[in-house]
Amino acid sequence: MAHESPKNSAAEIPVTSNGQLEESHEHSFNRDLKCSLPVGLGLSETKITSHGFDGAKEGVVEAGQFPSSSASPKSSVISPSSAAASRLAGQGCDLIIPTGGRTQQKSGPVVLADEVKSPAMEKLELVRKWSLNTYKCTRQIISEKLGRGSRTVDLELEAQIDILRDNKKKYENILRLAQTLSTQLFQMVHTQRQLGDAFADLSLKSLELHEEFGYNADTQKLLAKNGETLLGAINFFIASVNTLVNKTIEDTLLTVKQYESARIEYDAYRTDLEELNLGPRDANTLPKIEQSQQLFQVHKEKYDKMRNDVSIKLKFLEENKVKVLHNQLVLFHNAIAAYFAGNQKQLEQTLKQFHIKLKTPGADAPSWLEEQ
Repeated sequence: MAHESPKNSAAEIPVTSNGQLEESHEHSFNRDLKCSLPVGLGLSETKITSHGFDGAKEGVVEAGQFPSSSASPKSSVISPSSAAASRLAGQGCDLIIPTGGRTQQKSGPVVLADEVKSPAMEKLELVRKWSLNTYKCTRQIISEKLGRGSRTVDLELEAQIDILRDNKKKYENILRLAQTLSTQLFQMVHTQRQLGDAFADLSLKSLELHEEFGYNADTQKLLAKNGETLLGAINFFIASVNTLVNKTIEDTLLTVKQYESARIEYDAYRTDLEELNLGPRDANTLPKIEQSQQLFQVHKEKYDKMRNDVSIKLKFLEENKVKVLHNQLVLFHNAIAAYFAGNQKQLEQTLKQFHIKLKTPGADAPSWLEEQ
């Protein structure tokens, strides 16, 4: 024939008895193979098996019947060896053979597509680990409450935590009483101010009792002023104690809760490791024991870290508590004593000593010019 089809060229590649390609036809084989696949052979006429190059039918390309040429054989089998296959891959063949066995035409060398790990599987693994950890901790808590399980106890640290919780309850009680006193004092000051205004009004309208109403008006106004000063000192005391109780102590107790959770996890994994060590040691249990030992070590380090954090926070809290309460208790005592002794000068000096500024009634409200 004058023009021989690419199918015949691909089908008539000489093959030696042991499957090795002749060196003289190696370049023509690569060229003809690249040309024959997209032009002459369709996916329906070609069968490519990709299982490596070690089996009996590895890298086999089977060509179907070609009616265009009677001289060409009906089927021709090409079985390249591993050496020829590596040379073929080095030529940058336009084939990608995924693991499923389907053929795609891409540029570049032969690539084996790997399976992508599903995000759902990762989430499922996280849920599994969380459920297992929750189960172990719950079992440990129930065992401790029933008196069957053992727990790790730091006697010194536990005593400090108990004292802190007891002090927090007492400070909260002082805070409630001080707030009640502030509310009652505010109502009394408000009443005294109204009573002073009433006496002043009657002093102007009752000429025969002008002096008597005037004295009482001045007294009530002075008491209201001193009451406002005392109210400022009490409110400052309340704000400081509230910060100490609901922020500083609460932050320390939050760290204590984290420490207790770490202690429960530590005891739960310690119990698991002890149970595995008491059982038989064989090929099935040794990996479990090793894994349990690693988890136990991780939670032990976490427990030690949290215990150290709690000790440090308790130490700093004690120093801060003594300093804050010392100043606030001195303020509260001096203000109460000066108020009921009628010593207005000492009462004002107490507020200056602690840098307390009283708010003038209506000072926070903007003027009508500012509103415009």
